[in-house]
Amino acid sequence: MKAIDNKELILALEELEKEKGIKKEYILDSIETALVTAYKRNFDSLENVKVDIDRNTGATHVYAIKEIMEVAKDPALEISLEDAHKINKSLKLGDQVEVEIVPKDFGRIAAQTAKQVIIQKLREVERDIVFNEFNDRKGEIVSGIIQKADKNIVVMDLGKLEGVMPHKEQIPTEHYKVNQKIKGYVLEVERGQKGAPQVIVSRSHPDFVRKLLEFEIPEIYEGVIEIKSVSRDAGYRSKVAVYSPDPNIDPVGSCVGQKGVRIQNVINELNGEKIDVIEWNEDPSIYIASALLPAQILAVDIKQDEKFAQVIVPDDQLSLAIGKSGQNARLAAKLTNWKIDIKSETQFREYLEKMQEAENEQTVDAKENS
Repeated sequence: MKAIDNKELILALEELEKEKGIKKEYILDSIETALVTAYKRNFDSLENVKVDIDRNTGATHVYAIKEIMEVAKDPALEISLEDAHKINKSLKLGDQVEVEIVPKDFGRIAAQTAKQVIIQKLREVERDIVFNEFNDRKGEIVSGIIQKADKNIVVMDLGKLEGVMPHKEQIPTEHYKVNQKIKGYVLEVERGQKGAPQVIVSRSHPDFVRKLLEFEIPEIYEGVIEIKSVSRDAGYRSKVAVYSPDPNIDPVGSCVGQKGVRIQNVINELNGEKIDVIEWNEDPSIYIASALLPAQILAVDIKQDEKFAQVIVPDDQLSLAIGKSGQNARLAAKLTNWKIDIKSETQFREYLEKMQEAENEQTVDAKENS
C-alpha cells in the first residue's frame, strides 16, 4: 500500500513556525484529528481509524484499527487471527492491529483538510495576538468609529477588532450616531463568538475621567500630581481629589489650568459634564469639607471608627450641600469613602435642643426613681 506523500506540507509548516511561532507538531496533530473526521464523513465509515503523518516526509498513512478474533464477523472492526498473522506472527487473539489502507481520492481530501486546519490555526494565532495586544491596553483610552448605535449597545471599529459599549457603560445624556468618532475606556477584553476577541468599552466609568485628566495634564502623567479619588455621576457631574507632595505646586490650579483651559478640554470630551477638582487632605474633616464644594461648611464632626461625619452648613447652603436629588452629598461620600450626614444650623440647633430635653427627662426620671 502506498502512503500519500506531501513533503511540501512539512516545509510549509516549518516556515510557518519560523514566521508565526505556531508549532509544527501542534498543527500536524490537529490535521491528523481532522483527517479522521474527514475520512469517516467522506467514506461513511464505521471503522476505528487512525491517521499518522510522517514528521519528516509528510507522508500520510491511514490505518484501520481492528481487534483480532478467531473469525472476523464485522470486517470494519475485526480481523481474523489468520489474516493478522500475515501482518505479524506474534499477534494473538484479543490484540489490536493497525491495518494500513489507502482510500481512493483521499489525497485530495487530505490536502483540503490540511489547508482548512492551517487557515483555522492561523486565525486563532492572529486572534490571540490581537487579544493579548488589547488585553495589555486594559485601563487605557482608545478611539474608534461607531458602526452601530442603539439604546442597548454601541459597536465601535477599533481597527484590528471591534469594541462594544453596553448600555450601562454609555453616558446617559449622550446620543451616539453611526460614523461618529468617539473615545472610550478599555474596561475588559473578552473572547466573543468563535473565539474572536472583543473589547468592552466604557464612557461612564470613573476611570475614564481619570485617564482623560492624565492625558490632558502633564503633571498627572509625570506623577507630580496624584489623583487620589474619583466619584462620578456620568453625564452630570464628577468630583476629583488631587494631591501633590510638592508644597510649591498647586494641584487644583494645575488641573484647572489658566482660565480653566485644561479642565475645559476634558469637559468638552464629556459633552459638558461638570467636574469639581478638589485638593485631597489627610485630615478627613478638611477633606470632607472640600468634597462638598461649592457649598460653604461651618463645621465637620467626625467619628473615626465609624468613618462617619456630621457636617453643619449655613441654612442657605443646605440645598447646595446636598445637591439636586442628593447628588453633591452622594458624590462627596463616594469620593472620601465616608458616610456623611448634613444638617443646617437650624436643624442642628433643634437636634441639640431635643437631645438636651431627652437628657433632662432622663435626669428627672432617675431622681424620681431614687
